[in-house]
Formats: sequence, C-alpha cells, structure tokens
Amino acid sequence: MEKNGISLDQLQATVEAVSSDPALAQFEFRSETHWQQGGHSETRIQSFSGAGGEDTTRSRPFVVVSDEPAVLLGTDQGPNAVELVLAALASCLSVGIAYNAAARGITLRALTVNITGTLDVQAFLGLSDAVRPGYEALHVRYHLESDATPDQLAELLTHVQKTSPVLDIIQHPVPVTLVAE
Repeated sequence: MEKNGISLDQLQATVEAVSSDPALAQFEFRSETHWQQGGHSETRIQSFSGAGGEDTTRSRPFVVVSDEPAVLLGTDQGPNAVELVLAALASCLSVGIAYNAAARGITLRALTVNITGTLDVQAFLGLSDAVRPGYEALHVRYHLESDATPDQLAELLTHVQKTSPVLDIIQHPVPVTLVAE
C-alpha cells in the first residue's frame, strides 16, 4: 500500500529492522567539492554507507553547482552555499512531513515550504568580528493541503521539527574537523 508516494510496507519494514538492530541506523554521507573559479564550485555526491553496508545503487554522482550572485563577485551559475542550506532544510522538512503523514494515514494533496534567512555579510567580508558570519534567523512557512484536521497537522509538524536531521544540524552545534592535506 502507498500513501503520498511512499510504500507503507517498506516504511514499516525499515522501522522494524532498525528497531531490532540499531546498528542499521548508522549512516555516513560523503561529498567532494572541486573549486572551479571565483565563487563557482561543483560538488559531487555519490557514495554513502548505511543500513549495514556500502551503498552501490548510484551509478553516477549527483552534481551540485554553487556560485555567488554577481553582487557578491560571482557569476551566478548556481545557488550560493547559504541558499543551499535553505534548500537542504526545506527538503528535509518536506521528506519528514511526507513520510510521517503517510505513517499517520494522512493524505497530502500539496506541500510547499518557504524559508527566508537573514544574513549580514560584514563578517564574511572580514569587516566585523561582532557580526555573526552565518544566518541571524531563519523563518519557515508551510503551506499544506491534506485530509488532516488542524490538530493532526499541528502534531505532525511538532513531530517533524523534533526529528528533522537538517533542522537539528542547524539548531545545535556539530563538531567539525578541518584538515589541510
């Protein structure tokens, strides 16, 4: 049986498998970025490990092109890194809503996630140590059309906010190791 484009049988089987063997929940995702010139970079994403092994299903890498807009000295060949953060968060929230709605028997007819982020580039430009280099605030707006009641939607969104990996990454510090080779 399928709901919102998700196989409920596969979803249940995945939950049961991880519940019985928590080691299956451990994943390692990877990317490799090559600077092209100026603000333009290309990131390749292909391999990852998880569910007890190395994934071999991706025959070619996904390529994510990033750049800066002209006003920030780029050639505007793709979204910049902070825009990609917005896309990552919106994608993660969308997946969480679709999967959890399906698990709850809620049919989605439409879902739109709009995110705006405010950022002061003074720190990025080396002009201020008092200004944070990253986003000062993010504002997320959902538009949902479904067969759920307002209470069911509120419960769904609360659950998704508690379980979203990307929202967690943004809201809580993650240890980062930088190594020059």
